[in-house]
Amino acid sequence: MEPVTPGAKLTETPDISGAYPRLGPAQTDLLQRAGTTRPTTAGEVLVPEGSLSQNLFVVLEGTVAVAEGVPAAEAGQHVELTPDIRILEVHGPGRFLGELGLVEDQPAFVSTVVAEAGTVLQIGGEEVRRAVLTDPAVGETILRAYLQRRILLISKGAGMRIVGSRFSRDTVRILEFAAANRLPHRLVDLEEDEQAQAILDRLGIGRSELPAVVLRSQEVLRNPSNAELAAAVGLRTVKELSAAWDLMVIGGGPAGLAASVYGSSDGLSVVLKEAFSVGGQASTSPRIENYLGFPAGISGGELAERAALQARKFGVQFNVACQARSIEWVDGEFHAEFDEGSAAASRAVLLATGVRYRRLPVPRLEEFEGICVFYAATIHEATICATQPVAVVGGGNSAGQAALFLAGMGAQVRLIVRGADLNADMSRYLVEQIEQHPGIEVLLQANIVGLDGEDAGPLERIVVNIGPDGEERTLEARYVFIFIGATPHTEWLQGVITLDEHGFVLTGADLTELTPEWEHLGRRRLPLETSIPGMFAAGDVRHGSVKRVTAATGEGAMTVAMVHEHLRRLREGSPSGR
Repeated sequence: MEPVTPGAKLTETPDISGAYPRLGPAQTDLLQRAGTTRPTTAGEVLVPEGSLSQNLFVVLEGTVAVAEGVPAAEAGQHVELTPDIRILEVHGPGRFLGELGLVEDQPAFVSTVVAEAGTVLQIGGEEVRRAVLTDPAVGETILRAYLQRRILLISKGAGMRIVGSRFSRDTVRILEFAAANRLPHRLVDLEEDEQAQAILDRLGIGRSELPAVVLRSQEVLRNPSNAELAAAVGLRTVKELSAAWDLMVIGGGPAGLAASVYGSSDGLSVVLKEAFSVGGQASTSPRIENYLGFPAGISGGELAERAALQARKFGVQFNVACQARSIEWVDGEFHAEFDEGSAAASRAVLLATGVRYRRLPVPRLEEFEGICVFYAATIHEATICATQPVAVVGGGNSAGQAALFLAGMGAQVRLIVRGADLNADMSRYLVEQIEQHPGIEVLLQANIVGLDGEDAGPLERIVVNIGPDGEERTLEARYVFIFIGATPHTEWLQGVITLDEHGFVLTGADLTELTPEWEHLGRRRLPLETSIPGMFAAGDVRHGSVKRVTAATGEGAMTVAMVHEHLRRLREGSPSGR
């Protein structure tokens, strides 16, 4: 690659999937009211990688490059676009810069450098967020472009570098956390990437400190916990509140997000605590085609991002990588403890912790979990699988969506279903697509009974019993995806509230006994209320819930009206609330 000297003309990146639209005159005029116009010079750094105080720039004249590997520099300093700098995008007049991190208070994952001198319109981050979230004239254009750009950054392997072995459980843990939270990242694999050792030598990272996450060119996190990584990339913030929150939402899936949006928009102070990733399991779905209002379908990740932005618009505080450990009623408030030493207090609580997928009872499963056996099919797993043979286990919608997604990415998919009829537990529209897809083979009345591969090495084969006679076959498979039902995240609630025999939370009419503590409230239990007054449950964690994204969203929204009723009774009742 020849050096790209300051002032050189670069070919503008073509617009794809609406990621690089141009603003019309009316939209530009609206933004000009919130920003300032200024000249630029070639080589000027507009947004340095890692910047926490980003601005939105609209290119009026000249061109601007979005690049990786730019030397550490402050905004306004100048750099030379040399051959070792990877140019990802080039924007010309009418284009606007930035991606999702700008409106989500995340650091910039790449740098923005002027390639050809010109003029830009500069708008501060707060003004941008206000415009995106309140002005439909520019909001939808910018937001859709930013969502698409985040996807493109991830697909290009831009952003933070995760250095480690793909066979390391901690490496896989960090990769899964980055993928689930839709963070731009790339694995620098010790097993096959020639750059790995050079990075370790340059940054002084020892092998015993791996995996390492390289942020902002030189900043290194050595085998960080999920909470440490979340804090570094803006997913975990701490905000002191002089009084308890009105509502603490524990779980950031569709139910928790809906309650956060409706609660905060209704004037409640809301904090959302999520153990792993905002969006929950729904965010791993590559396409939700039966969600009301989206006739063309929407990915679970985009639905989660949009909901999170709505919640932030109304002041919800998000804290990711906060695993709940305990909760109790103390002096008129709920006090919850989370891992990493964090805590929160509130006057009402929503439990929306969801479920975790069940494991297959087969030998050697634990040996391959997190490396070749997965419980979600995101772009991260699809990239690892590439065109290799994979097995998807399960007969429900999650298994069907995973099979279609992986096959669409080029993998050779076998869908292994215990039942004799694919229509029994799967939506008809998914069955039809699976039956018509040439890259998917369906095995009915089938069960995996064995996993085979070299010791400490990758999976090579699976052993399957097929048909009513249990014919045993050995099939080639490099990866296995398991979707065979779920168990609720309620271990930490044992002995605190009433659960059913499977661990799901009992609410409303499923609870008949009213303990003495209800007498102080002067009311009956509300439909989504647990055995403890003021503690509610919604979504998949609740006994009898309909396992659908729409249903979870509806329950989360319904909870807010019940929280208002509970808080009203508290204000009218005894000072202690009990």
